[in-house]
Amino acid sequence: MEQILDFINSIIWSKALIALCLGAGLWFSFRTRFMQVRGIIEMTRLTFTGQKSEAGVSSFQALSMSMAGRIGIGNIAGVATAIAFGGPGAIFWMWVMGFLGASTSYIECSLAQIYKEKDNEGRYRGGPAYYIEKGLGMKWYALAFALATLVAAGLLMPGVQANAIADGIANACQGGICGSLDGEWMGMPERDALKLGTGIVVAGLLSLIIFGGVKRIAAFAELVVPFMAIGYILTAVFVMVVNYEFVPEMFRIIFSSAFGIHAGFGAMLGLAVEWGVRRGVYANEAGQGTGPHAAAAAEVSHPAKQGYVQAWAIYFDTMLICTSTAFLMLATGMYNVHGPEGTMMQEALPGIEAGAGFVQSGIDTVLPGWGSGFVALALFFFAFTTIMAYYYMAETNLTYLNGHKTRPLATLLLRLAITGMVVFGAYHNAKTAWALGDIGVGLMAWLNIIAIFLLQKPALAALRDYEVQKKAGKEPVFDPEALGIRNATFWMRKKQG
Repeated sequence: MEQILDFINSIIWSKALIALCLGAGLWFSFRTRFMQVRGIIEMTRLTFTGQKSEAGVSSFQALSMSMAGRIGIGNIAGVATAIAFGGPGAIFWMWVMGFLGASTSYIECSLAQIYKEKDNEGRYRGGPAYYIEKGLGMKWYALAFALATLVAAGLLMPGVQANAIADGIANACQGGICGSLDGEWMGMPERDALKLGTGIVVAGLLSLIIFGGVKRIAAFAELVVPFMAIGYILTAVFVMVVNYEFVPEMFRIIFSSAFGIHAGFGAMLGLAVEWGVRRGVYANEAGQGTGPHAAAAAEVSHPAKQGYVQAWAIYFDTMLICTSTAFLMLATGMYNVHGPEGTMMQEALPGIEAGAGFVQSGIDTVLPGWGSGFVALALFFFAFTTIMAYYYMAETNLTYLNGHKTRPLATLLLRLAITGMVVFGAYHNAKTAWALGDIGVGLMAWLNIIAIFLLQKPALAALRDYEVQKKAGKEPVFDPEALGIRNATFWMRKKQG
């Protein structure tokens, strides 16, 4: 099974996808005239303004929902894996992907707002499937994306997050309050039993949230996501302050190895780019097509507003959360790096598998005994909210497949399926879980990036329209007809009253 999954991943995550992700970010940066730089003040302002309604959530709630999906284990274990196999230079290429990806996020999330609809219960729904059908007129393509996302977000990717939660808790317990975990419990290895129990508890907690619908998901995300993100960032800042003498060397090795200048990492330039971009896409999700689902749920007067907000989300995710993980590892020396041929180039942590364990060991160097517990807690919040966001994406695409209607039986089956996959993923092999998750992410990225390349004009027109209205001192209001945008039916109905 692992060999089959690895083969599929090697096709999906070929260098072509890496080039496509980088190329999309660079192209959209030029096409938007680097709105991620020009609009940084407007991004920040819009993030904390806006009102919710019966049909939609506020801009901040939509941001929190999308951040719940973006801030997952990719920000901890994914970054650690990128450093392990791509060297410290992978972090630089993550930063590049974050900077360029902000413009990609603007395009896809503005499109989600332009082509959003209301379901039969009066709630906003939107995302790639909606804008592919309405903007490109390609129903078959929209169905392909909806099916891929339903399978990926509902079945494949939740297991990755659940597995990280279970592993984090098991690592925290190992040698601590749980003992060695080398024995058995009811005929099952104690570690496996703990992971299975963790999966059951997480599935139960998830059910309490998702059975409450989008409003409960948004309210929970708005409360938890800022708290967990700020706490993690502050911990990284504390570790850097304590280890301040290592900070200059940390930055030097990141930049020198990013371009193959560092003697130890000269042969790893290609790996640094590949792993930096790959894990960057997985972590910040720019271009992947996940963020637009939450973006479409926002109550705004102009689509560009949510595009700005979601561009800001990429900065926050990559430049702050992912960078915090990198600093926790590099400023403490707690990382391994594998050479191109699989040989160990740096061996600070012999015997520890690439992943969250590196970060746990890093914090332990500053706060002995606290690293495992803190990272386990961070992994829980990061991964739990991500699973919650995955459910919302899967439900939105299920609604699309059901003709923009919410059908109770289909929704119930989806909820049962995702909670079942949480239990399965928590207990199952981590490598298998990651491979399945990578396949899901890669398929969505391929389908979505091609779509937004073909459908960029409406998003660019919306950006220009927004800037013109702001410059004239107006509160921007969207009129698709005036911009020559067709099939934006929600906005046309709103204009007509």
